Amino acid sequence: MDFAAYDIFCLQRKDARASYTPAIVEKVAEKYQSMSEAARDALEKNIIAGLPGGEGSYDRAGIVDAIDTFNRIGNEGYRDNLFKFLEEIIPVAEEAGVVMAIHPDDPPFSLFGLPRVVSTADDARALLNAVPSPSNGLTMCAGSYGARSDNDLVAMIKEFHDRIYFVHLRNIRREENGSFYESDHLDGDNDIVGMVNALLDEEHERKGLPPARCRIPMRPDHGHTMGAELNNPKVRPGYSYAGRMKGLAELRGVIHALKAIRGS
Repeated sequence: MDFAAYDIFCLQRKDARASYTPAIVEKVAEKYQSMSEAARDALEKNIIAGLPGGEGSYDRAGIVDAIDTFNRIGNEGYRDNLFKFLEEIIPVAEEAGVVMAIHPDDPPFSLFGLPRVVSTADDARALLNAVPSPSNGLTMCAGSYGARSDNDLVAMIKEFHDRIYFVHLRNIRREENGSFYESDHLDGDNDIVGMVNALLDEEHERKGLPPARCRIPMRPDHGHTMGAELNNPKVRPGYSYAGRMKGLAELRGVIHALKAIRGS
């Protein structure tokens, strides 16, 4: 709701209203009118002042210009550029024994009307078919793909099993309005245990392959801010060391438990 309020009434992006249902537009109109200038400024800073994992930031004019540039390219133009890029680099990667693992769109649905090209199983299928090389692979980010309820992550792992080269095992909770938030690693809408089980199946099948392809690296990715880090201004949201270590410990517990059940 806050994002829609900013998009429609503060940024005043062209055709912004068409991105939301009439009911949402009506609700956010009331919300925006009730916000103080300080609250509006804080909202803008949260949305366009840069991501926790990056250094770049925008002002209002800069974000409008960037949005316009990408929207002129469009979904198909963006996808065409991506495929042409892969057609050039994948043969070199294959020759060097390197595998590429593209990260999905985050989030896997359009914001500000921006193009999305790696958001669904269909998108991943098209990308792998466009350049059918073992060096052209995927990052299975559970948090990104899992933000869409129509993505079955376990099924995707089973389908794309031999082209998954990196895994981000984080969890989310989806809300009815289309929003989502990050939850504890083992407590969310993603079937993390099922995903790990499917990935262990694939690793078992990869025994004997070249080093770049025989194992699937995993990271817990994000974590909740915990303990002494709560009031530390240097700790960026989602990148808490303690939170990520907690998530890693939970995931390693799942891995060890499943391996014990398998007898491996």
